[in-house]
Amino acid sequence: MGATTMAKTVLKIERLAHNKFIPEYKTEGAAGMDLCAAIDEPVTLKSLERALIPTGIKIELEHGYEAQIRPRSGLSIKHGITLINCVGTIDEDYRGEVCVPVVNLSGETYTIQPDERIAQMVIAKVEQADIEVVTRLTETARGEGGFGSTGK
Repeated sequence: MGATTMAKTVLKIERLAHNKFIPEYKTEGAAGMDLCAAIDEPVTLKSLERALIPTGIKIELEHGYEAQIRPRSGLSIKHGITLINCVGTIDEDYRGEVCVPVVNLSGETYTIQPDERIAQMVIAKVEQADIEVVTRLTETARGEGGFGSTGK
């Protein structure tokens, strides 16, 4: 059986003057593309300090898609650098610069260097739901159990 081809959407990217690197997939099976810090000078974050880092790109998504901005696992585990909102969503109708809200969760100072890979962007299909207000939801075996209720 041969390899299957993934259906692709088109992501339009406008490169701003301070951008040096267009996001790209580093491997054939990569879900996300790296976003780089489009900064001229290093940005130093003390413990628990946060900053909004520009990427130097604007994007245009096809209808029915979002861009998810996610932390890079290497920066998170090695240096405690992650995103303030964990996963950021860029809606299809946003046309401003893509910026990355980072936070230093480590006890050590960390310096983000110009052009450093600071996050990854995943393009995902989304669907808007029709809202229906009801007086009662259907019962389930789990019910209202949450926060560890399904295991130890």
